[in-house]
Amino acid sequence: MRGPAVGSARSSAGGGAGLQVVRAAGLGGVVRTASGHGAAETGSIRTLPVLSGLRALLPGGGLRRGATIAVHTSSVLLALLAAASRAGSWCAVVGLPALSPIAAAEMGIALERLALVPNPGTEWTTIVAALLDGVDIVVAAPPGPVAPVVAGRLAARARQRGSVLMPAGAWTGAWTGADLTVAPVRGAWGGLGAGRGRLRCREMTIQARGRGSAAAPREVTLWLPALEGVLPPVTRALPAAADSGPAIGALPDVHEEPVRLRRVG
Repeated sequence: MRGPAVGSARSSAGGGAGLQVVRAAGLGGVVRTASGHGAAETGSIRTLPVLSGLRALLPGGGLRRGATIAVHTSSVLLALLAAASRAGSWCAVVGLPALSPIAAAEMGIALERLALVPNPGTEWTTIVAALLDGVDIVVAAPPGPVAPVVAGRLAARARQRGSVLMPAGAWTGAWTGADLTVAPVRGAWGGLGAGRGRLRCREMTIQARGRGSAAAPREVTLWLPALEGVLPPVTRALPAAADSGPAIGALPDVHEEPVRLRRVG
């Protein structure tokens, strides 16, 4: 059954309530008031970096400040945060209690710059709006369908503050007005051979489509979990498991042991 629409985002005058909730979650040193988030801080770098294998997905080869980018799976979400986090950007994730910090670290995210608000409760929009004031990338997983007016207000706040808003979670498909939507469209596991063996890797094709310069769909294909470092592009065949039947492809031995998979969302 569909839940009630998420309530409206607060205005700047109501930002104090949002900051109180964020500080209560232990993020007081992360978020500043809008007056402390000057144009000089956001104007110098208008695009945040992404992993090299993902650059072809995004206009300008990175995450444009002020953009709203809807992401459909947690694995792709973590991949999009990794390079910006390592480069010094703060990231916040609101409303995804199952998101694993271990998986985030393995994807390359700097945990010291990752703020988590797993259970925002009824203050969801207030917390997201407050975080947009002072955090570079805000992942927002709403607890229910989001009214278009609410989505529009949060997107406008991201544009004004120079942050990147990333709607995520079960209700991402109902989010209206995103500049870009990123989702996996194909995937295949390698390692089982003729019905037995161990899962060693996953080949995933990710597509991005949106508005304006991003209207034409773009696709990249990556190894996930990674075979060499963090999310290299696919350039070779899938590997065969050592104890499987007929080989399904040839690949140099990158891992002595099978890649250990973790549930991230």
